[in-house]
Amino acid sequence: MSRKYFGTDGVRGRVGQAPITPDFVMRLGYAAGKALLGQTAMPDGERPSVLIGKDTRLSGYMLESALEAGFSAAGVDVCLVGPMPTPAVAYLTRALRLQAGIVISASHNPYYDNGIKFFSAQGTKLPDEVELAIEQGIDQPMGCVPAAELGRARRIDDARGRYIEFCKSTFPNDLDLRGLKIVVDCAHGAAYHTAPNVFHELGAEVVTIGSQPNGLNINDGFGATAPKALCDAVLAHRADLGIALDGDADRLQMVDAGGRLYDGDQLLYAIVRSRARHGQVKGVVGTLMTNLALEHALGKMDIPFARAAVGDRYVVEMLHEKGWLFGGENSGHILALDRHTTGDGIVAALQVLAALREAGGDLAGLLGDLRLYPQKLINVPLARGFPWRDDVSIQRGLGDVEARIAGRGRVLLRASGTEPLLRVMVEGEDPKEVLAAAEELAAVVREAAQ
Repeated sequence: MSRKYFGTDGVRGRVGQAPITPDFVMRLGYAAGKALLGQTAMPDGERPSVLIGKDTRLSGYMLESALEAGFSAAGVDVCLVGPMPTPAVAYLTRALRLQAGIVISASHNPYYDNGIKFFSAQGTKLPDEVELAIEQGIDQPMGCVPAAELGRARRIDDARGRYIEFCKSTFPNDLDLRGLKIVVDCAHGAAYHTAPNVFHELGAEVVTIGSQPNGLNINDGFGATAPKALCDAVLAHRADLGIALDGDADRLQMVDAGGRLYDGDQLLYAIVRSRARHGQVKGVVGTLMTNLALEHALGKMDIPFARAAVGDRYVVEMLHEKGWLFGGENSGHILALDRHTTGDGIVAALQVLAALREAGGDLAGLLGDLRLYPQKLINVPLARGFPWRDDVSIQRGLGDVEARIAGRGRVLLRASGTEPLLRVMVEGEDPKEVLAAAEELAAVVREAAQ
């Protein structure tokens, strides 16, 4: 399906610039409401209901109001939960039997970006046909139902408590976190008032950082995309572990007592290795960015591995196609579909902690002999729509690097689905060779893009 507005994770951009403007978002809400009305069979006299959550960006107030107006004009009721992690919206939509969930967030991006992402009634990303129906309606003239048929809005006051209890339910009943001192970094984002409670209520001593959002500091020097603050805090507080979430809390990074950082590939392996002991793993899905060492380690355990396109929606789609439960991205999106329908940083951390409690020892011990290959990722600014696949100089440079490291590594060029960037990734056995190759290829891309 060719998308005009939707990327790999909803609609995203700079606030105040198309498409993240109040008029567009109101039309988006109206088009989404009309699409739901056209595809949802409701009892007579009842209207579809959607849930809207957001992260802590200042622009969330404006966009929330615009979305609410659009849905109301379409005749759709709205349930508001305020700042809430993306996976919480997925859970609450399913638990409350609503027709869709909407999150106002730009995830790990800076405060001046924002976006709109959708979940189905089942707590999964919207099917392509629904996104297509929404896109077709956005550019149509916006109308309004008769006054008596307007959608109503209400606030769900106990949403936070509901989600905290859900997260705790994904942790084994016979285990707890007593005796552990954990630093939790909320990235000044949506999990600031949920994540610390989850770990505390399971028995851990919790030190919280990145938990004072002011609308402008989300992901700024804290969280999964800026883990140095967590590493420093773990050492300063002599904690046993550190947990870093991103702005909407669907990504996870962890730190051990020595300040060593563990990414999504390593944490996924820790979970899978633990579950495999109980015969619960049929296969694992990664992405084109997943470290080759993880694939090799799973192969030694006779666990099938497959690569999806980058983006957690594609990982989920492949998991469903294959009937598997576990997958993820090295960025920290981790899927355990026996626990949640979508990637959830808090739930993923609890699965790692459960594995630690069962096995004893520390994170390094849980990973066994897994040693990630050196991987260098360079983001090169690139105008949207630039035909990099057809550029002769880029393809020649790619071919030269691939030939040079053949048999010892791999190269990947990938356009970001959320930002105007071309991601240049080189992975291999020799860190010096990897760095040199990545910088060489990135320089070729920069020159071609000028």
